[in-house]
Amino acid sequence: VLGDLLAQIPLDERIDSVYTDGAYDTKHCRQVILDRDAHALIPPRKNAKPWKDQKLRSLERNELLKTVKRLGRTLWKKWSGYHRRSLVETKMHCIKLLGDKLTARSFSSQVNEIHARIAVLNKFTELGRPHTQVVT
Repeated sequence: VLGDLLAQIPLDERIDSVYTDGAYDTKHCRQVILDRDAHALIPPRKNAKPWKDQKLRSLERNELLKTVKRLGRTLWKKWSGYHRRSLVETKMHCIKLLGDKLTARSFSSQVNEIHARIAVLNKFTELGRPHTQVVT
């Protein structure tokens, strides 16, 4: 599945990092990410063991295993920026609260519908943000 998703991004577009959950901690997924010259931010599974082969994907993952064991999972997530994935998931949840299906039939109308939902979410975010002033 991950390979199909990454294949939708044109090859001339650079992918910096790919954030996934531990379910994607496989040799295949890491290789697909490496093939696009991207950095894999995938937490190792809780029962993860080092991989024995000497391919770059395995060496990077084994180093990650050592780092997670040394720092702990929580500190690694903060240090690596993995928490950004949670922010994206939260935003997707908010989008789905406005409806989990699109009503428009044509693709261009679906794009417009998504733009409208995003505009509503941005307005909600703006309304909920505190406005502060320096008091002297």
